[in-house]
Amino acid sequence: MTTPYYLLEESLLRRNLSLIKDVADRSGAEVILAFKAFALWKTFPIFREYISHTTASSPDEARLAFEEFGSPAHTYSPAYTEHDFPEILRCSSHITFNSLSQYHRFRGFKSAGTDVSFGLRVNPEYSEIETELYNPCAPGSRFGVLAADLPSPDTFPSDIDGFHIHCHCESGADVFARTLVHIINKFSPWFPKLKWINFGGGHLMTRKDYDVELLVHTLQDFHRRYPHLRMILEPGSAFAWQTGPLVSSVVDIVENNGIKTAILDVSFTCHMPDCLEMPYHPAVTLDSQSVPLADGASPFNYRLGGNSCLSGDFMGSWCFPRELKIGDEIIFEDMMHYTTVKTTTFNGVRHPSIVIRHLDGALEVLREFKYEDYRGRMD
Repeated sequence: MTTPYYLLEESLLRRNLSLIKDVADRSGAEVILAFKAFALWKTFPIFREYISHTTASSPDEARLAFEEFGSPAHTYSPAYTEHDFPEILRCSSHITFNSLSQYHRFRGFKSAGTDVSFGLRVNPEYSEIETELYNPCAPGSRFGVLAADLPSPDTFPSDIDGFHIHCHCESGADVFARTLVHIINKFSPWFPKLKWINFGGGHLMTRKDYDVELLVHTLQDFHRRYPHLRMILEPGSAFAWQTGPLVSSVVDIVENNGIKTAILDVSFTCHMPDCLEMPYHPAVTLDSQSVPLADGASPFNYRLGGNSCLSGDFMGSWCFPRELKIGDEIIFEDMMHYTTVKTTTFNGVRHPSIVIRHLDGALEVLREFKYEDYRGRMD
């Protein structure tokens, strides 16, 4: 198959979905898919065998949930507009407001007979996320209402049914357990007024070292304390975690001041943006061998360069087991989450194809991108 392409392994996706469904069944929480991490709608028939709902943060995501997943979305956005809100309302079962002013502005859109449930995002002012770019609870954050700014429980609006709390990023169950203490301390006085609580995303329950039993126990314990509250988790990465790579090829090799760079037919800024934003070095494979980061001693140390004109579109370096040559396949592992939802056509760099390997080993091209896709965005 011609590179580049994202390769989704159905068997690995089902492995994750099975684990997530087991967590939901045993804990009593509903676990739903966050489109911001993964939204390949042609795979939704697989997802629907394990989960029933999804979460959206825009009119387009909400419509995708409603029309392609087949169920209304749990929708949250930092801010809604009067132009978009009717579409959000049509496609959502739950709508969470980021602020009280947004709630007051749009509460009147809910007509008699509409069974959409309103929620409010609250900020516990606690998060163990170390990367500020991904910390929604950093001082001065634009996300959520502080406990000190909420109406008292006695005057709390009767048509707000739930709280939405998001303060994790690829976090462990131990982090959730510690965070939950802060959530309860801050917001439990309002719990009797609510019907549901959404603990947001970032629960990386499909990671190998994740303590699934602690997560289940923590949720069960919360339910025993507050049995009237329906619990919701909305991870994104957990669904697509380690379900497939981005496969690329070496198209040229250049050297400057002793630094060798293998230029690929993919781009970090276009196709793997989190690598530069986080930043982090992705796991790389050559000839089915894991390639370590360079140690300075190997003669086969290479940077990997993207095929765009951005000067910083490179990462490295890696210590390869042999000299690279044009045509070598370089595989970036674990590239199915926060990639296809964030890719760009900057510089007109061709978007990788999207491929799925089914359980019987057959490969199916879900999408192949062409010039018309780039041109269409420039209309």
